[in-house]
Amino acid sequence: MSDALVPVKFHVNGRAVDTRVPDDLPLIDFLQEALGLSGTRLCCGIGVCKACTVAARRAPGSQAQPMLACSTPVALLQGQSITTVEGTGSMERPSAVQRAFLEHFAFQCGYCTPGFVMATEMLLARLRVQPVKRAQLDAAIEDAVGQHICRCTGYARYHQAIRAVVLAEKGLVTA
Repeated sequence: MSDALVPVKFHVNGRAVDTRVPDDLPLIDFLQEALGLSGTRLCCGIGVCKACTVAARRAPGSQAQPMLACSTPVALLQGQSITTVEGTGSMERPSAVQRAFLEHFAFQCGYCTPGFVMATEMLLARLRVQPVKRAQLDAAIEDAVGQHICRCTGYARYHQAIRAVVLAEKGLVTA
């Protein structure tokens, strides 16, 4: 870890963060240690598994893009807005994605689930702006979560749950 401290201002789940951090401090460490947000998971630590996926808006009003919290230094987040799995729903009020994952028994151990939730939330946001034809829905789902790794091999159920949540929301899929 570097000794150089860098000032950075950004948002996490709508909350302003104004801090000084080592220039190489990974976002996942900051989320868990400084903010107490333990939903984002560290698995491979090299950006391959995607369990640590969060949504990042680089500018206000921009479309959220996937960001890997294990390999993104906090120092690079100046002015950005980050959403973690905690920002999508709660135990009392789960998001539509979280409910679909539960209803379809989409996961076993659940370790990779936060990354799948975040990728699905970003897919829904993209489809609200640019709907997809029904014939292209499976390809859109694969594009959104195809690189995510589930060690329990829950892929089929994740895809079923994602398909169900997309089809349940009007206007995301065209004929």
